[in-house]
Amino acid sequence: MIFEKPSTRTRVSFEIAIKELGGQAIILDESTTHLARGETVADTARVLDRYCQIFMIRTTNHNKLLEYHNYANAPIINGLSNISHPCQVMADIMTFEENRETILRKKITWMGDLNNVLFSWVEAANIFDFDLYIAHPKQIKPSKELKKISNGKKNITFTQNVKQAIHNSNCIITDTWFSMGSKKSNISEQYFKRYQVNEKNIIGANPKVAFMHCLPAKRGKEVTKEVIDNKKISIVWDEAENRLHIQKAILEWCLKKI
Repeated sequence: MIFEKPSTRTRVSFEIAIKELGGQAIILDESTTHLARGETVADTARVLDRYCQIFMIRTTNHNKLLEYHNYANAPIINGLSNISHPCQVMADIMTFEENRETILRKKITWMGDLNNVLFSWVEAANIFDFDLYIAHPKQIKPSKELKKISNGKKNITFTQNVKQAIHNSNCIITDTWFSMGSKKSNISEQYFKRYQVNEKNIIGANPKVAFMHCLPAKRGKEVTKEVIDNKKISIVWDEAENRLHIQKAILEWCLKKI
């Protein structure tokens, strides 16, 4: 497992999953390898491929994942990139269906930044056929990658209207306003405040609405404690636990055991 970015849930869930499945995890901080001293990803991938059966990579550059894929024969798991976070969203969908019902044709609301987790939610909406409303500040523009997978999709709606996004929503999701390593220094926190998930903003949602957050959360910023700690609404702790179960399923699938 190669980490360029800090990690709690991804690292622990994968490490425990590998151990419980009978494997052994090797953790590499890229800054302590020769990658930090100029060795190419291609050469690193070729060497590690001789030692390892699976790669899990958490990177700041999605192209690195593709490069590992090009030079290694072993499966490459995207543990997070600057573009996407598929393992997280797989756990999210599992959690929603475990706690509520099928996500098929439900209304899912995203509040806040247009980040890597959202990208994977848009991909999921195209697969699982649910309506995704994305409420975000107009100052934040979709990336070219996000535009590519959302343009022309009738079930994907970008809006600045919080009430429209929340109305009869089955699930409300948010994330930190500024992701780790974000370069959005020109974007003021003030723009995000009306997109905070709080008791007032969620009025009008479905009576059985669920709240999810991939964590870590900044309480009082993107979500209030009254929402994230509300046992009737918040399913974030099940969401975090399910990272472990999803990682196991991903590993088993990569090894062609399921």
